[in-house]
Amino acid sequence: MIRGYVMQEQPFSVNDGEGIRTTIFLAGCPMRCRWCSNPEGFGQKPLVGYYVKQCIGCGRCAEVCPQGIGIDLNDPAMRKKCTGCGKCAAACPKSARRQLVSVRDADEIIAAAKKFSMFYRASGGGITFSGGEATFQPELLNYLSEQLYDMGFSLDLETCGQFDFDEVRPALNRMDLIFIDIKHMDDKVHRKYTGMSNKTVLENICRLNELSAEIAVRVPVIGGVNDSDDNILATASFVRENLPRAKMELLPYHELGAAKYEALGMDLPDASFYTPAPEKMEHLKHIISQAGVELISFR
Repeated sequence: MIRGYVMQEQPFSVNDGEGIRTTIFLAGCPMRCRWCSNPEGFGQKPLVGYYVKQCIGCGRCAEVCPQGIGIDLNDPAMRKKCTGCGKCAAACPKSARRQLVSVRDADEIIAAAKKFSMFYRASGGGITFSGGEATFQPELLNYLSEQLYDMGFSLDLETCGQFDFDEVRPALNRMDLIFIDIKHMDDKVHRKYTGMSNKTVLENICRLNELSAEIAVRVPVIGGVNDSDDNILATASFVRENLPRAKMELLPYHELGAAKYEALGMDLPDASFYTPAPEKMEHLKHIISQAGVELISFR
């Protein structure tokens, strides 16, 4: 039996590929992007979030906790003791405790995704694997993609690009569309903000030529980090020269993950990060178009 760490399965998603889709978020990621909106996906362990603003202090969580943890899960000592079993989340009447990462059986994940098959087929949608980083669990991704592919579902993948290409190639070959990120073209800057070199990412983008899937190169545009004209032009030029059939999508920075940081007792992303103005985003899109790369948007 294949099992893995799952953040959530999000049905009726319309931003992660064509049509109506179920997006399966697999936990675990090699990068540590300092603006990440899914910090619960950094590691691979069961994880419970504590949303203090919704807590009414009833104490039901403490009553059922096998580790003897009190109401304030984000007290460092309590957080260290938590095993993420989820009993508190099930007992909480206000969803102040929520299971953010759980261990799931692969066949259970497939059964849940199949429930919405009529919507996929009617809309031209399907299944999208995301994260975290879906390729960080190669055995699970391979099994899920193999089973769902054989059932005739359209499959997409969202990836940061940091993976062993040959290890995950069987799953890559089943994808209709692959979204792959370029955070920054300058390796030194990339290391500063993600904790890793961009070398493997860029090499993998070049190797995507070996696949039949459509490719969308995404840039999460972070104000003050990678939104310079020079960086966007360098990114577009790299795409045009190395994967000319690919399209590009720009995703403006957002702060929607702030509540998760608070729920996990983590420091918020750097306050200096900001969302580029709409006029700036249009300007950057113009640079990409002028560089000879087609734009795409699923927002």
